[in-house]
Amino acid sequence: MRILVIGDPHGNLNKIKKIPVKKADLILLTGDLGSSNLMRKMAFEDIERKKRGLQEKEYSSNTKKRAFMEAYDSTMQIINYLKKFAPVFTIFGNVESSNYETKKYSKEIKTKLPYLYNNLNSTKNVRIINNKIANFNNAKIGGLEYFIDTIWIKEFKPAEFKKKMSEAKKQTDKAKRILKNFGFLDILICHQPPYRVLDKVKSNFAPNQWKGKHAGSKTILQYIKSKSPRYVFCGHIHEGKGRKKIGKTEVYNLGFCGYKLINL
Repeated sequence: MRILVIGDPHGNLNKIKKIPVKKADLILLTGDLGSSNLMRKMAFEDIERKKRGLQEKEYSSNTKKRAFMEAYDSTMQIINYLKKFAPVFTIFGNVESSNYETKKYSKEIKTKLPYLYNNLNSTKNVRIINNKIANFNNAKIGGLEYFIDTIWIKEFKPAEFKKKMSEAKKQTDKAKRILKNFGFLDILICHQPPYRVLDKVKSNFAPNQWKGKHAGSKTILQYIKSKSPRYVFCGHIHEGKGRKKIGKTEVYNLGFCGYKLINL
């Protein structure tokens, strides 16, 4: 069985079309399916404003809708292309919006928005495996959606530190429970890399104060050391693209539209 794993597509269909998808019996994606150019620009601008002691910029509802729809439309283009070749299993990265987040955002901008989770899950040959185990031809595959690890809060020290640390602790505790329930896996698909493994921020797109810091997850690292899955595939920190071994586990950060074809 040939499994093709693709790193964060970010809506770049031209790059995806250069990947040998016809060789795959199953396609796995590490999240961040859609383009986040406008979303990223807005977020990083606010980070820089906070650093200078300024208030967040107030964007219009139309701009916020454009940012959402940029990610949504490009996600559906990627999925509709890939599903023609093989079943597609994916997790959510930090670009995708859950139904709850979409409903909340719709109310905020007073505009009806499409529910990505529902529309992907109802698409033939596509399966979202957020925080679930999926068995495919006897391969045990675990999908862990993006979460904010407490180590990220400690490393990056965002504004509203206490509030964000409290929320990160909830997300981290949840991720620990999920990984414990997974046990041994043939493949773990997660969005961020393990802590201090292929996770150093170097991108020119990132705020200057982030560069040189490690954006990986200690929770994922501890799981790998404890359960030794055969493979771990991630993305998120594109400049960390590469391969490392942790014990018996092969860890691949596939970065932006990188790919790996394995036989199981």
